[in-house]
Amino acid sequence: MSYPLVSICIPTFNGEKFIDEAMQSAIAQTYRPLEIIVSDDASSDETLSIIKSFISKTEIPIKIFHHKPTGIGANWNNCVKKSNGDYIKFLFQDDLLTPDCIKAMIELAIKDKEIGLIFSKRGFIFEGNDNDQKKWINQFKDLHSSWKKIENIQHGRKLLKDKNFLSTPRNKIGEPTVVLLKKSVFEKAGYFSTELTQSLDYEFWYRVFKYFKVGFIDRELATFRLHDQQATAKNKKSNFPDYNDYPEIVYHNLFWYLHPKLKKDLFFKYNYFGKLIKIFL
Repeated sequence: MSYPLVSICIPTFNGEKFIDEAMQSAIAQTYRPLEIIVSDDASSDETLSIIKSFISKTEIPIKIFHHKPTGIGANWNNCVKKSNGDYIKFLFQDDLLTPDCIKAMIELAIKDKEIGLIFSKRGFIFEGNDNDQKKWINQFKDLHSSWKKIENIQHGRKLLKDKNFLSTPRNKIGEPTVVLLKKSVFEKAGYFSTELTQSLDYEFWYRVFKYFKVGFIDRELATFRLHDQQATAKNKKSNFPDYNDYPEIVYHNLFWYLHPKLKKDLFFKYNYFGKLIKIFL
């Protein structure tokens, strides 16, 4: 059987501290065929030197592209656009994949051609004894359990109908490292927003949900690393305007796919006539 080419997309910026471990997890994948696509946002440290050292260590093609920094979403998109694979597997410079991550995801993906997105559970790495990080992990460890019902394969529209869709956590899928995407989803759903900073990953996941089936693997196939810079961003998420504005984004882009209760709430909050009606209720 001929298996599809998977592009491991690694957007980078000054990631010398952890990129070696990330690259090791990429070349340790049991799945083939693979390519590794690096899109670098003008790193000034040893990130690219470390990545280049892996070229002689693997038969997997490693391609490095230099990207002019214009935001994290633009760098993610550049990775995708430079790739040749039928599927995209993101791996962030801080994170890790288990050796069978891509193999397990592709085995599910090829069962149903209508699947556009597959996600899994993830493990965590954190340094020291940071109580804030432990608290965050306790709250957001099992994101899949936030859905009223999650199946091995279901249409994304079924999940968008979830009554708790906008409840915490809003990201009920996870970080890009836990996701496999069919490359054709970008033709249908567009690319990651270059305007958003906090919600750009799950805003994109849910756009994909409108058009494709979603697969879920109930195993930890990736590891998400928490460190000081990330923890600060998590703990201060309310300072990101697009986090507060996200319900309005949902109103404009996903309204007709939502649970009736959410439709009602968003209508009264963001629709001109809904606001007028609410005044007289």
